[in-house]
Amino acid sequence: MTTGYVYHELFGWHDTGTSVGLLPANPAAGLQPFIHFENAETKRRLHELIVVSGLIDKLERIRPVHATEEQILRVHTEDHLERIKAESLLPKGGDAGDGVSPFGHGGYDIAALAAGGVIAAVEAMLNGRVDNAYALVRPPGHHAVPASGMGFCVFNNLAIAARHAREVFGVGRIGVVDWDVHHGNGTQTAFYDDPDVLTISLHQNNVFPPNSGAVEERGEGAGLGYAVNVPLPGGTGDGGYLAAMDEVVVPALKRFNPELILVASGFDASAMDPLARQMLTTDGYRALTLRLMEVAEEVCDGRIAMSHEGGYSPVYVPFCGLAVMEALAGEEPFTDPFLPVVSGFAGHELQPHQKEVIERVAGLVAEIAPAPGGRPSPVSG
Repeated sequence: MTTGYVYHELFGWHDTGTSVGLLPANPAAGLQPFIHFENAETKRRLHELIVVSGLIDKLERIRPVHATEEQILRVHTEDHLERIKAESLLPKGGDAGDGVSPFGHGGYDIAALAAGGVIAAVEAMLNGRVDNAYALVRPPGHHAVPASGMGFCVFNNLAIAARHAREVFGVGRIGVVDWDVHHGNGTQTAFYDDPDVLTISLHQNNVFPPNSGAVEERGEGAGLGYAVNVPLPGGTGDGGYLAAMDEVVVPALKRFNPELILVASGFDASAMDPLARQMLTTDGYRALTLRLMEVAEEVCDGRIAMSHEGGYSPVYVPFCGLAVMEALAGEEPFTDPFLPVVSGFAGHELQPHQKEVIERVAGLVAEIAPAPGGRPSPVSG
């Protein structure tokens, strides 16, 4: 098993300034300068734990390259691209489009490198250089819609890579699984009318974006039924997430039969995250990954590429990310020193109110039109 790994120190230089968590500093409003929630620490510390644990020696390093304008424009409007480029030249940078997603001078180049990093991971896998891949990129991307960035995201890295796989490598059907705690609205929007891309989002109900990610959001036109949302109640732990994986995600992927699985891998559903109220542990993330690897082996020769998204606990994100990459690489777990604490929190078993939501969504899986049988042949380009 060869696992590709994308990381570049420049991702840590994406500058979100002295925002007070979410808002710009404003002394008159009592908002004294601090740091933005989306800062470099979680990703930098994850990378360093990968090195210190020794996992780095088992990974195939993949060098990221900047996404081209043509690649970005496969998903985003020209107006959005040009605005990001222009504001990137300003001395203090600009904003992705929602007023709470700042970037510093030169931010366009880093955002383009993040999108290009996910493309590089997918290319390495489709070319047969690696069996699966993880792109530890920043800024994240799954909230960015065609005309704007939002939710700390500038460009939709995963959607751009998906379009690249289809345009350049001729990949027909792509399954996207998003386990970031916030709804993957941007990726869903990009493919909302497309029956060849199945988007599945496991997220905490109605956290971000507000009023987004309901069960009733199922796609439109030819894409009706190919957007699947599992809005899990607050407090859902390992048991609830694994039930959603077993009862919704795996059956949907088997029915859809994709040639490639892409994962928006956020770690803000962890038990220690400040921006949500879910309770996943490293054991939970590892189990989710193994379940996906099993179904990927069955439907698409094991092809999975993951793009790093959210996660705002600098102390716990590194262990959660390491668990996922260990599973991808088939390596033994490094000890999680927090596990005895977080695994002891009440509510990790599947609860009745969680089961009710999962069963409701599971009932819709049968409406996904089954793909032609058989496993896809290897993709090359």
